[in-house]
Amino acid sequence: MAAGMKHLSKTFVWILMGMLIVGLAGFGAVNFSSSSSSVAQVGDEDVSIGTYVRELQREQRALQAQTGQAMSMAQMTAFGLDRVVLGRLISLAALDHEAKSLGLSLGDENLIEELAAIDAFQGVNGQFDREAYSFALRNAGLTEKEFEEDLRREAARTIVQSAVLSGAKMPDTLTETLTSYIGARRSFSYVQINAAEIALTAEVPSDADLKAFYEANQDQFMLPETKVITYAALRPSMLLDEIEVDEAQLQRLFEDRSDQYQVPERRLVERLVFGDEEAAASAKAQLETGGATFESLVETRGLTLQDIDMGDVTMGDLGAAGTDVFAAEVGTVAGPLPSDLGPALYRVNGRLEAQITTFDDAKPELVEELASDRARRLVETQAEDIDDMLAGGATLEELATDSGLELAQINWTEDSSDDIAAYEGFRTAAAAVTADDFPEVGFLEDGSLFALRLDDTLPERPEPFGDAKDKILAAWQADRIAVALKDQGEALLAQAEATDGFSEDAEVKTETGLTRTAYIDTVPAGLVAGAFEMELGDFRLVQDAESAVVVRLDAILPPEASDDMTLLTQALQAQLDQSLAQELFQAYTQDVQTRAEPRVDQQALNAAQANFQ
Repeated sequence: MAAGMKHLSKTFVWILMGMLIVGLAGFGAVNFSSSSSSVAQVGDEDVSIGTYVRELQREQRALQAQTGQAMSMAQMTAFGLDRVVLGRLISLAALDHEAKSLGLSLGDENLIEELAAIDAFQGVNGQFDREAYSFALRNAGLTEKEFEEDLRREAARTIVQSAVLSGAKMPDTLTETLTSYIGARRSFSYVQINAAEIALTAEVPSDADLKAFYEANQDQFMLPETKVITYAALRPSMLLDEIEVDEAQLQRLFEDRSDQYQVPERRLVERLVFGDEEAAASAKAQLETGGATFESLVETRGLTLQDIDMGDVTMGDLGAAGTDVFAAEVGTVAGPLPSDLGPALYRVNGRLEAQITTFDDAKPELVEELASDRARRLVETQAEDIDDMLAGGATLEELATDSGLELAQINWTEDSSDDIAAYEGFRTAAAAVTADDFPEVGFLEDGSLFALRLDDTLPERPEPFGDAKDKILAAWQADRIAVALKDQGEALLAQAEATDGFSEDAEVKTETGLTRTAYIDTVPAGLVAGAFEMELGDFRLVQDAESAVVVRLDAILPPEASDDMTLLTQALQAQLDQSLAQELFQAYTQDVQTRAEPRVDQQALNAAQANFQ
């Protein structure tokens, strides 16, 4: 019985979480004389201040665990979480009132069983331990009486819940209808005409033809809403000429990068280790006589080539074997030679030449790196002065004149990605700027600073004919192909309907027993869905930009009798039954709450929230 009540209790809490709006709708904020011990009275039941505070703390901890940030009472109130908690407690109190009215309660013997089944109250022997019980309750801030009363109330609520939910079953007709729809299948045949196969005569349209097409299809050539933005920018690259780099610093940086600039000769090596010299020599002999390959030796050892791959190594990495391995030709096996794991055979798979970069060769790169770093810091030092100038009323044009900033204008849209619009910092600022905003300093990812101003906002509008001419020509050509596809498709459809079938020379493809979710990669997206709208034997033309397809529906098939369909039917029935049970319980809980006439003590509620930590 204890296990059963636990299962129902979890379901009960899950259902209550889904009906918070119902819980909040059923009570008002009617004040009554504050008793300082409860925040609400629901029938004969009280929602105590302690219970309310504990639920607030539980909600607070859950939010903190989820977001990683502490949540104050003011924030919880702003999000309405205080009302959520109160609504949940009033719903529970209303059910407690109903259970008491019905005379339902948990007996002492069942209460003992419930307590003994809780892991936190068990000793090392797995039996109920009173000291563990008392300790756990003290940590939770509860007395034994409070906890046991809560447990009795929860059990009574579970009994009420079980009585409402038991036997809630949706009619099989709905499940069968849904299963039939989801599992329905169609078989069809089709002939496809691809756009690439359309042969059109070469035709160069006149400007008059293109203008007529442009005017008839102007929605294809619209420019999005555009912000005309003036910006001033100071980039580190603009300051490089002002920066002197010390030769000693360059030398130190070069030496620090020795691994990058002084790369020794390397080999790509695989190493197969043996237990002793005799085994290694025997394996080498097998290779030399042709009785085995290196791969077969590796496989015989239960290894893979990945297991023995050393990657690219220097002579020093190979220790005593280094000289002989580096002397071996690529593709040969050297050894037996020593290794830190024992005698080994080494196969050389590649040779990487040494890469030596002199200081003079590396110097331009080193200069740019050091100078760029200093230039970024120099930009940062100028940011405050530039920001002060903007705050004092300086225009972007004055900044460009007085402080040497780059000044430019850009027609910015969400699709802009050239030059400064490629930086996320600029895109974010451009998206947010309004005509009422004053320019202020922002930074780009490369260390540049910028400030921008919105000069104008251009509404969505047709792109000028001259600017869009290449697009218009491409669209005109695509339209010719689409019209040709449609004409050939309609001709094929008419012929198929007239003869009740496709011609013998047509390339007919067939699909058998497809469901609504089936996908055919090479056909228009609406083909499969369209097949489910057709009557048996009907023909239909389906077209997209790539092809036109004439399809004939050959068979209407019921859902497949399979384990998957059986599982689907069972899952649907369970989901529908659960939905029905939840709706019934919501309606019942709302009725219970209405009859219990909840009343909220706003003074006690305010006091509890004011002292909440």
